Amino acid sequence: MMRLIKIAMLSLIGLAMVVETSAQKKKQTKEAVPVKEEVVTQPPPEEPKTPTIDPMVRHYYKKYALASRWNDAQVAKDALYDLIAINPETDSLIFNLGYFYYENRQFASATLVSQELLARNPKNLDYLELSAASFEALGILDRSLQNYESLYLLSNSTLTLYKIAFMQFDLKRYEEALTNVNILLGKPDAATYEIGFNDKDNNQKDFPMELAVLNLKGLILQEKGDKAAAKQIFQDIIKKAPDFKPAITNLAELNKTKG
Repeated sequence: MMRLIKIAMLSLIGLAMVVETSAQKKKQTKEAVPVKEEVVTQPPPEEPKTPTIDPMVRHYYKKYALASRWNDAQVAKDALYDLIAINPETDSLIFNLGYFYYENRQFASATLVSQELLARNPKNLDYLELSAASFEALGILDRSLQNYESLYLLSNSTLTLYKIAFMQFDLKRYEEALTNVNILLGKPDAATYEIGFNDKDNNQKDFPMELAVLNLKGLILQEKGDKAAAKQIFQDIIKKAPDFKPAITNLAELNKTKG
């Protein structure tokens, strides 16, 4: 995922607290009611009781924490399910489960969990990204793209738009991809990002995002039939970064074709 999904931290406070506030309110109200217009001395207010955590919640949270520490994925998942059964309305627990599924390459389950979360909160950025990444991992690119587009409209994230442009290219939606490439090239913060690619010696190296976006533009123009413009772009990239392998490869492939 281009923007790392932030795991919603499980918190003991706010999972399921057994607080006797309603009973306290009733007691205080009863004590405050005058009887036959007599002056009743108000007893000093009781100190607020410290909320207590459901012992089962405490147990399953410890189980989850220990299983996570000791890398026992199955037990950690079971503990999450136990916590969700006790607190079915706690979205952070369900998100943790969805993230667990994604991290363990159970993408179908991650997708189903993300849809449950989006039904509750369709504008949550983390839920949208989990859904987009899960659909992408399953190869369902059109659904993934819908989620990334929604994510971009809410976040205006340059990295998300970068992802969208490449996905549109893969889906052969060249006009849309080209429009977004041009938007990316005009974004002021685009120059602050670097993307990892292999160099000409097949070593992983970080290159400016601009080079990757220009390379995509060359590929789009090539697919649209403008090979001369594509060739010029690849050559310009190589002048800026002689070891940028994608442009080197694309130019070599382009030179093999006729016309």
